[in-house]
Amino acid sequence: MNNILNYIKINENISTAGQPTKEQFQLIKDENFEIVINLALSSATNALENEDKVVTELGMTYIHIPVDFEKPKLSDAKQFLLLLQAFYGKKVFVHCAKNYRVTAFIYLYHKHILNTHFDNIDLSIFEEWSPNKNWQNLMKSSFQDLDLA
Repeated sequence: MNNILNYIKINENISTAGQPTKEQFQLIKDENFEIVINLALSSATNALENEDKVVTELGMTYIHIPVDFEKPKLSDAKQFLLLLQAFYGKKVFVHCAKNYRVTAFIYLYHKHILNTHFDNIDLSIFEEWSPNKNWQNLMKSSFQDLDLA
Protein backbone atom coordinates (compact mmCIF):
# COMPACT_ATOMS: atom_id res chain seq x y z
CA MET A 1 0.00 0.00 0.00
CA ASN A 2 2.87 2.35 0.75
CA ASN A 3 3.78 2.31 -2.97
CA ILE A 4 0.52 4.05 -3.86
CA LEU A 5 1.14 7.74 -4.58
CA ASN A 6 1.02 9.82 -1.36
CA TYR A 7 -0.65 7.00 0.60
CA ILE A 8 -1.84 7.91 4.13
CA LYS A 9 -3.56 5.57 6.57
CA ILE A 10 -6.00 7.75 8.54
CA ASN A 11 -7.29 4.99 10.82
CA GLU A 12 -8.27 1.32 10.63
CA ASN A 13 -11.16 2.09 8.28
CA ILE A 14 -10.02 5.06 6.18
CA SER A 15 -6.98 5.43 3.95
CA THR A 16 -6.22 8.07 1.33
CA ALA A 17 -3.88 8.47 -1.62
CA GLY A 18 -3.23 9.94 -5.01
CA GLN A 19 -4.35 8.05 -8.11
CA PRO A 20 -3.82 4.29 -7.78
CA THR A 21 -2.93 2.15 -10.79
CA LYS A 22 -5.16 -0.69 -11.96
CA GLU A 23 -2.85 -3.17 -10.21
CA GLN A 24 -2.90 -1.16 -6.98
CA PHE A 25 -6.69 -1.40 -6.84
CA GLN A 26 -6.20 -5.16 -6.38
CA LEU A 27 -3.98 -4.36 -3.35
CA ILE A 28 -6.71 -2.08 -2.03
CA LYS A 29 -9.23 -4.91 -2.40
CA ASP A 30 -6.79 -7.32 -0.72
CA GLU A 31 -6.70 -4.96 2.28
CA ASN A 32 -10.48 -5.47 2.56
CA PHE A 33 -11.56 -2.00 1.48
CA GLU A 34 -15.24 -2.03 0.57
CA ILE A 35 -15.69 1.44 -0.89
CA VAL A 36 -13.58 3.65 -3.16
CA ILE A 37 -14.33 7.36 -3.34
CA ASN A 38 -12.64 9.29 -6.16
CA LEU A 39 -12.49 13.09 -5.81
CA ALA A 40 -10.45 13.74 -8.99
CA LEU A 41 -11.85 14.87 -12.28
CA SER A 42 -11.96 12.16 -14.93
CA SER A 43 -9.85 14.49 -17.08
CA ALA A 44 -6.93 14.52 -14.59
CA THR A 45 -3.62 13.74 -16.30
CA ASN A 46 -3.11 10.55 -14.27
CA ALA A 47 -6.77 9.44 -14.25
CA LEU A 48 -7.38 5.73 -14.74
CA GLU A 49 -9.63 5.02 -17.71
CA ASN A 50 -12.73 3.06 -16.71
CA GLU A 51 -11.84 3.28 -13.02
CA ASP A 52 -15.46 2.66 -12.08
CA LYS A 53 -15.39 -0.65 -13.97
CA VAL A 54 -12.02 -1.67 -12.51
CA VAL A 55 -13.23 -1.04 -8.96
CA THR A 56 -16.67 -2.61 -9.30
CA GLU A 57 -15.27 -5.72 -11.03
CA LEU A 58 -13.13 -6.20 -7.91
CA GLY A 59 -16.32 -6.19 -5.84
CA MET A 60 -15.92 -2.76 -4.27
CA THR A 61 -18.42 0.10 -4.39
CA TYR A 62 -17.25 3.05 -6.50
CA ILE A 63 -18.33 6.64 -5.85
CA HIS A 64 -17.12 9.60 -7.90
CA ILE A 65 -17.38 13.16 -6.60
CA PRO A 66 -15.54 15.21 -9.25
CA VAL A 67 -14.02 18.17 -7.39
CA ASP A 68 -12.65 21.02 -9.50
CA PHE A 69 -9.17 21.59 -8.11
CA GLU A 70 -9.29 25.31 -8.94
CA LYS A 71 -12.79 25.86 -7.52
CA PRO A 72 -13.65 23.41 -4.73
CA LYS A 73 -17.22 23.78 -3.54
CA LEU A 74 -18.76 23.49 -0.10
CA SER A 75 -21.41 21.23 -1.63
CA ASP A 76 -18.68 18.75 -2.68
CA ALA A 77 -17.25 18.75 0.84
CA LYS A 78 -20.70 18.30 2.36
CA GLN A 79 -21.46 15.35 0.07
CA PHE A 80 -18.13 13.78 1.02
CA LEU A 81 -18.68 14.25 4.77
CA LEU A 82 -22.19 12.82 4.59
CA LEU A 83 -20.88 9.78 2.70
CA LEU A 84 -18.16 9.13 5.26
CA GLN A 85 -20.75 9.36 8.02
CA ALA A 86 -23.03 6.95 6.14
CA PHE A 87 -20.17 4.49 5.67
CA TYR A 88 -19.04 4.63 9.30
CA GLY A 89 -17.52 1.27 10.28
CA LYS A 90 -16.80 0.25 6.69
CA LYS A 91 -13.36 0.32 5.08
CA VAL A 92 -13.19 3.33 2.76
CA PHE A 93 -10.34 4.22 0.40
CA VAL A 94 -10.44 7.85 -0.77
CA HIS A 95 -8.27 9.21 -3.56
CA CYS A 96 -7.83 12.03 -6.02
CA ALA A 97 -5.00 12.79 -8.44
CA LYS A 98 -2.30 13.51 -5.82
CA ASN A 99 -4.13 13.29 -2.44
CA TYR A 100 -4.44 17.06 -2.13
CA ARG A 101 -8.22 17.38 -2.51
CA VAL A 102 -8.67 14.38 -0.24
CA THR A 103 -6.38 15.80 2.43
CA ALA A 104 -8.40 19.01 2.60
CA PHE A 105 -11.67 17.05 2.83
CA ILE A 106 -10.26 14.66 5.45
CA TYR A 107 -9.14 17.71 7.42
CA LEU A 108 -12.80 18.84 7.44
CA TYR A 109 -13.84 15.33 8.50
CA HIS A 110 -11.43 15.48 11.44
CA LYS A 111 -12.51 19.02 12.31
CA HIS A 112 -16.30 18.68 12.06
CA ILE A 113 -17.15 15.01 12.43
CA LEU A 114 -14.45 13.41 14.56
CA ASN A 115 -13.70 16.61 16.52
CA THR A 116 -10.01 15.74 16.39
CA HIS A 117 -7.73 18.20 18.16
CA PHE A 118 -5.72 20.14 15.56
CA ASP A 119 -2.37 18.88 16.96
CA ASN A 120 -3.51 15.30 16.30
CA ILE A 121 -4.22 15.78 12.58
CA ASP A 122 -1.52 14.58 10.15
CA LEU A 123 -0.79 17.59 7.97
CA SER A 124 2.43 16.25 6.42
CA ILE A 125 0.96 16.35 2.91
CA PHE A 126 0.97 20.14 3.19
CA GLU A 127 4.77 20.05 3.09
CA GLU A 128 4.48 19.48 -0.67
CA TRP A 129 1.19 21.29 -1.35
CA SER A 130 0.36 24.82 -0.29
CA PRO A 131 -3.41 25.24 -0.59
CA ASN A 132 -4.49 28.34 -2.49
CA LYS A 133 -7.08 30.79 -1.16
CA ASN A 134 -10.02 28.72 -2.46
CA TRP A 135 -8.82 25.65 -0.56
CA GLN A 136 -7.91 27.68 2.53
CA ASN A 137 -11.40 29.19 2.62
CA LEU A 138 -12.97 25.75 2.23
CA MET A 139 -10.85 24.36 5.06
CA LYS A 140 -11.83 27.30 7.28
CA SER A 141 -15.52 26.61 6.73
CA SER A 142 -17.68 26.09 9.78
CA PHE A 143 -20.09 23.30 10.62
CA GLN A 144 -22.90 25.75 9.79
CA ASP A 145 -21.30 26.67 6.43
CA LEU A 146 -21.40 23.00 5.49
CA ASP A 147 -25.00 22.71 6.74
CA LEU A 148 -24.25 19.47 8.57
CA ALA A 149 -26.55 20.10 11.52
